[in-house]
Parts: sequence; structure tokens; C-alpha cells
Amino acid sequence: MEIEDATLALSALGQSTRLSVFRLLVEAGPEGVPAGGIAGALSLPGATLSFHLKELSAAGLVEGEQRGRSIRYRARFETMNALIEFLTRNCCGGDTSRCAPREKSC
Repeated sequence: MEIEDATLALSALGQSTRLSVFRLLVEAGPEGVPAGGIAGALSLPGATLSFHLKELSAAGLVEGEQRGRSIRYRARFETMNALIEFLTRNCCGGDTSRCAPREKSC
């Protein structure tokens, strides 16, 4: 990932509704969620959700697949992982043990 793509992705995620949609899709995994399920889970009107999905899609963060009369959306994990890699590429001068995410304790 290059800086232009990272800027586009971060800009898309920099809006609270889009971040909520993306997190919901990440949690759902590769199966994704139908548009109606996203709208219901986040209490969003269809037109509002469409606008935000269009922005996330343009940034390469989500993709939709037509299934019958509905569209199922899923996170594009390869883009998410590329963004994380871009953000941490030269972390701590290459000593990734100093800046790797810490494990949560339950």
C-alpha cells in the first residue's frame, strides 16, 4: 500500500458511521452481512447506509456481492492488513517487538 491509498482508507474510516460499518463487517468475517442486516444493527436508513458503503467501497475497504435481491457486504481483509502493514512498516526503527500490539488479558 502506498500513501495515496492509505490516505483514502484512513479518510473513509475517519467518519464514525463508516468506522462502525467497517468494524461490524470485520466482526462478521468473510461471510459478510446483508445490507439490511447492517442497517438494522446500526439503526441506519437505507440511503444513509448506501452513501457510507459507497465511500468504504471506493477506498477498497468493503465489497458487495449480489445475492438474489439483496447485496451482502464484507470487509476486504487484504486491504485492512495492507493498511496495518503500511502504518507499522518502519515501526521503532524495525524493532517490531517494541511496537507490536499487546495481547489482552481476560
